[in-house]
Amino acid sequence: MNLVHEDREDRAATGRSRPLRALAAGSAGNFIEWYEFGVYGYVATTVAERFFTPEGGSAVEGLVRTYASFGLAFFFRPLGAALFGRLADRLGRRPVLMLVVALMTGATALIGLLPTYARAGALAPWLLTFLRAVQGLSAGGEFGGAVAMLTEYAPPGRRGLYGAWQSFTVALGLLGGVGVAVGLSGLLTADEFASWGWRLPFLLALPLGGLALWLRAGLDETPEFREPAVANVRVSAGAIALAAGRVTGWSAAGYTFLVVLPSYLQTTLHTGFRAALLATALANVGFAAAILPAGLLSDRVGRRPVMLAGAGLVVLLALPLLGLLQDAGTPRAVQGAALCGAGALVGLMAGPGPALLAEMFPARARCTGLGLAYALSNAVFSGCAGLIITEAVRRTGDPDVPGYYAAAACAVSVLALLARPKRKAG
Repeated sequence: MNLVHEDREDRAATGRSRPLRALAAGSAGNFIEWYEFGVYGYVATTVAERFFTPEGGSAVEGLVRTYASFGLAFFFRPLGAALFGRLADRLGRRPVLMLVVALMTGATALIGLLPTYARAGALAPWLLTFLRAVQGLSAGGEFGGAVAMLTEYAPPGRRGLYGAWQSFTVALGLLGGVGVAVGLSGLLTADEFASWGWRLPFLLALPLGGLALWLRAGLDETPEFREPAVANVRVSAGAIALAAGRVTGWSAAGYTFLVVLPSYLQTTLHTGFRAALLATALANVGFAAAILPAGLLSDRVGRRPVMLAGAGLVVLLALPLLGLLQDAGTPRAVQGAALCGAGALVGLMAGPGPALLAEMFPARARCTGLGLAYALSNAVFSGCAGLIITEAVRRTGDPDVPGYYAAAACAVSVLALLARPKRKAG
């Protein structure tokens, strides 16, 4: 009897630990993915000089080419979402998540080893662009599989909170990227950072990727995936379009305030490199602080009301917040609060967003459906954010372009979130 009792306790303990292991395994890959994308955005001006600006070329033109390469990776995300999402819906979440994190880790580390334009000539930007494409493919598969794993392992009534960890590790990854960049810029001289220091953040992906692989290797398939499959499960184009519209504001405002901001502050408002990175860190702190509470709140009041609040407030406040940054007379404390507030508004959308997407699709089509919706939204509104904003500011001279861009995208999300009657699930 004692042996039976102990066996039951062991199984109960294992059952309780699986959601926590899934939380760590699903989040680790997201951290690496967004750490790298954050690093690339934060060192965009340095990458532009080393890879996209031949001798005598314009720094702004080089930055535009850098963001074009940045955006290209996003356009490979839908392909990755379709390919890896289909595999994850047929073969399981675990093997596919191990594959995509290995691809992401390898491509990121190789960027840190690439020869620059000065050494390899025109081959250098092509090699960088190829690795960005590989990252885009893997990132397209990462989101759908990770969100499916997190939400399918979530305890009853906690899908919003568990799904929010995907977004929270995005914030941690972006903060990790800016933290490494700020730390290196403080330890190294400007010449050392431009010469070789920029490579170190990319090489750091190797140990991070090893940890993520270890966590995922020891995880079972999710309970929902192990249930008998339903025949002929299909994802409709209308459902994908609606889902993509609902997260458009999250995608566009997130990249505007959290990733593109450093280059915008440097090239448009002529802020110093370290000050621009500090500003971005503050925005990401506000983003991170709002995500988990927003996910938890969505478990109580629904996904859409919380996301509507975030999107609607961006529509109303994007331009005023940007005006505070542009006004040299605005106290630093007020500017810092504005940056944290901008990040927090994105967090209101990012917290409930993963669970909302997961609940829109059945389990055997979930990775494909939510992965494609998120990837398409990011390809159009995130991947192109830096390119569109930089080029529009250059052509028009209007420093308010980022505010218009974020507000317009969030207006699309407001309409999509209101498109159907409110349901308890989200």
